[in-house]
Amino acid sequence: MLKKNMMLLISVCLILVLAACGTASNSSSTTGSSTDTSAEQQDNNAATGDQRIASMSIHLTNNLLALGITPVGSVIGGEAKAFLSHVADRLKDTTPLGPVKDPDMEALLALKPDVIYLDEEYSGDDIAKFEKIAPVHVFNLDDGTWRDNLKAIGKLVNREKEAEQFIQNYATETEDVKSLIHDKIGDGTVMAIRVTAKELRVFSTKRPMGPILYDDLGLTPANGIKDLDSSKPYQVISREVLPDFDADAIFVVVNSDADAENMYTELQNNPIWQGLKAVKANHVYPIKAQPWLDYSALGNQMALDEAKEMFSSK
Repeated sequence: MLKKNMMLLISVCLILVLAACGTASNSSSTTGSSTDTSAEQQDNNAATGDQRIASMSIHLTNNLLALGITPVGSVIGGEAKAFLSHVADRLKDTTPLGPVKDPDMEALLALKPDVIYLDEEYSGDDIAKFEKIAPVHVFNLDDGTWRDNLKAIGKLVNREKEAEQFIQNYATETEDVKSLIHDKIGDGTVMAIRVTAKELRVFSTKRPMGPILYDDLGLTPANGIKDLDSSKPYQVISREVLPDFDADAIFVVVNSDADAENMYTELQNNPIWQGLKAVKANHVYPIKAQPWLDYSALGNQMALDEAKEMFSSK
């Protein structure tokens, strides 16, 4: 009897020891899994837009917004001295970092960003000073189109599908707007001008206006537009040469200051303007500087939206 009790006691002890070992093993396994998951989550955060991104380009900022990502900091519009009007409501939680040509480096440093996006045109010579703050990605916005830039950002933040979907939606709306414009001006030629306080400018085929008018919407450039320097966004002209372009339709951007508006009023009262084919046919279309001059995914999308509304109502 005593022998049987001893055997039973030994069996119970062995069971308890084995159970304890199993628990310890499971606990170790769970801890290891938790650590791996934490590291994996950090990697995922860095690739899904959860990074603290500082954008040193208004165009890169708006490409981020198009993908649903709000940067922690962004440069502002130089002339506006603030975030661009068409996206300001989306940047309420974003720290202003000054104009792109003179960024606020102290504010940038204080943000402690995970990564900084740079526009090569403005920051290409100053990469080192940004690298002292955080890793950088440099974009050449003249290399390819806004679509290429959007795809590049989408790849960096693991939103490639969103980028492709945005581009597909844009293409679909473009076809709708093309049809609306054709209903108004047919196969007529088009030019775009900008009136400032001191100058009259005609836009070339270069960004920001050229690509959306002549590539995306497939409009026919007026006489001489293709002869303009395509490395520059515009050329200053005199009102006397306006008839030479012989445009069937004119898109007009007027700066928002009073002097520019007075200049446009004076132009409208000038016989040269009044004699233009587009003016006589009532094919002059005023458009806003923003979003039309914001060559980004979001800017172009908003410009299309405005064009759709404008040509649907006229």
